[in-house]
Amino acid sequence: MINATFQVDSDLISVKIEGNNLAFFDVGTGLMTTLEGIKFSKAGVLKEFPDLKDNPDWKLISMERLKNHIKSFKTEMEKINYVKDELIKFGYKALFYQVAGFRTKKFK
Repeated sequence: MINATFQVDSDLISVKIEGNNLAFFDVGTGLMTTLEGIKFSKAGVLKEFPDLKDNPDWKLISMERLKNHIKSFKTEMEKINYVKDELIKFGYKALFYQVAGFRTKKFK
């Protein structure tokens, strides 16, 4: 299990990866959600998957593709690095991570 903390503006977001499960936790509001609860931008999805342009189920299909992509990584560390790289693109700052309850480490 890996917990990682990110900052966007003045908000702190915690991301937890346990096996193939991914959860997001907003530290300020106390709200937690899985991948199904995050907002998908149609414009962002179409940049990644242009074949979904006219598909009415674009959100469900893109979510399934993302889940499969995350499952394709062998280790939890590879998964958290993928999430980190994606969040950085949207203005998030990677602060630190913690593996299996051990001491926190700063992202490199």
